[in-house]
Amino acid sequence: MGICFSSTHNDGDESDHNAEFAGGNVTLVSSKDAWDQKLSEAKKDHKIVIANFSASWCGPCRMIAPYYIELSEKHPSLMFLSVDVDELTDFSTQWDIKATPTFFFLRNGEQFDKLVGANKPELLKKINAIVDSEPPRRAV
Repeated sequence: MGICFSSTHNDGDESDHNAEFAGGNVTLVSSKDAWDQKLSEAKKDHKIVIANFSASWCGPCRMIAPYYIELSEKHPSLMFLSVDVDELTDFSTQWDIKATPTFFFLRNGEQFDKLVGANKPELLKKINAIVDSEPPRRAV
């Protein structure tokens, strides 16, 4: 399991590192307003939110990002978000991020679980437990 300890990091490269953290059904959250909008949408649609707080300079974050995207494609009943802790520093601080990646699991906007580190088996286990506990959805 890999983790990077959170700190302000600036390598002088202002290019967009975030492209590798979004894709599939993962939405890159770039503002507090966007976060609030996605959580509101999740509540309305009765979706569990999985939020990946990561950093572009963090090796374990980059390593697990494609897997996170793959999981988002396999589980469309869940909402997958990605937050760059360096882009949204103040917001990330409110979540008490000590290391990246940190995954938060939210139901109705409230945290009910958390995973720190790029632990693929544990992430899959937590997602499978959520999917297995959800009642089947009826087609509308």
